[in-house]
Formats: sequence, C-alpha cells, structure tokens
Amino acid sequence: MPPATDTALASTLRLAVMRLARRMRSERADTALTLTQIAALAMLERHGPLTPRELAAAERVTPPSMTRIAASLEAAGLATRTDHPSDGRQVLLAVSDEGVALLREDRRRRDAWLAQRLRELDQADRDVLRQAAQVLDRLAAA
Repeated sequence: MPPATDTALASTLRLAVMRLARRMRSERADTALTLTQIAALAMLERHGPLTPRELAAAERVTPPSMTRIAASLEAAGLATRTDHPSDGRQVLLAVSDEGVALLREDRRRRDAWLAQRLRELDQADRDVLRQAAQVLDRLAAA
C-alpha cells in the first residue's frame, strides 16, 4: 500500500476508533470516576496486586499521579492497600470487591450497548468487525 493510502487509512481509522470510544464512554456505569481511575482498577483486576510504581508503569503515568489515583480509589472503597510481603518499604494495591462489582457493571452496560448496535448490522458486517477486532488488538499490543 502506498504511504499516502496508509496515511489516509490511519486518519480514517483513528477518527472511527475515537468516535466509538467516545460513544462507549457515554455508556459507563459510574461517571464519577475518571478513565484513568477505571483503567487502574481494571489493571489491578487483570494482574492482581501491584505496587504503585508497577501500576504507574503499566498505566504509563508518573508515580506521583498514581499515588493520587490510588488514594482516590482507596477513599472510594474500590481498592485496598496492604504491606508488601517481602519489602517493608513497599505496599501492594489490589482491587476491592466493590471495585470488581463496579468494573463488572461498567463492562455489562457497555457490552450490552455494543451488542445491540452489532445486532443492527448484517452478518457480513459483523464478520468484518470480528476480523478487524483481531487486527486492532494486534495494533494496540505493538
């Protein structure tokens, strides 16, 4: 594919993904939390307890920012802090039961909205999206 075509595809794809992401954000269960807070909770759910520094690195934010995010999640009862088992200078952050429940409801609402939109498409379009989802996942992992 010529570079100009790659650039045009990149622009079209970027706009479509951004519009879809914006629309899906409007289906969030709890809009009191920021997207960064939700992402941090989801990271803790996926990977288990992490130090604030590990969580900051995984979420690509500065450690001081993650300290504030973690404090707000703890204050809301969505995350817990425990002593690190082998390093007394460290703590571990984990998602609480309330945090897990919030994430599940958030996903349920957004999945329900997207499933309804997908049912409005014909089978050929759904097949294209099934393949595109795999490609988008590979792009995001790169």
